[in-house]
Order: sequence, then C-alpha cells, then structure tokens
Amino acid sequence: MLDSNTKKACKDNPEIRDIKIKNIEHAIAQAEMMIKESKMSQEELSFLKRRISDSMQDLEILYLMRI
Repeated sequence: MLDSNTKKACKDNPEIRDIKIKNIEHAIAQAEMMIKESKMSQEELSFLKRRISDSMQDLEILYLMRI
C-alpha cells in the first residue's frame, strides 16, 4: 500500500507519479511471470498473489491522480 508521503509526492509531482506507475506495472508483470514459471509452494504463491492485488490497488489510486 502507498504510504501518505508517497501519495503526496505523486499528487504534487506528475513525474514521480508516472515513474511510480511504471515501476509498479513492471513489478506486477514480473510477479505474474514468476507465478506462471514457478514451482513455488501454495503459501509462497498466495503471498505473491496478495502482493499483486495490493499493487493493483496502488495503481488504481495513481491512475485516478492523473485525472
């Protein structure tokens, strides 16, 4: 989850927001590839899926800041 300082920085500076969006999008893509190619335990997969879900929520917040 984005902390309040990060949200403020992203709201105040569009460049920071756009970099944060790209970083999160990349992290999600990499995590999804890991899930597809991996032989992780169910516990590890669940953790990774939760992280992806949290990151997707962060992305939604950042996308809304663009409007």
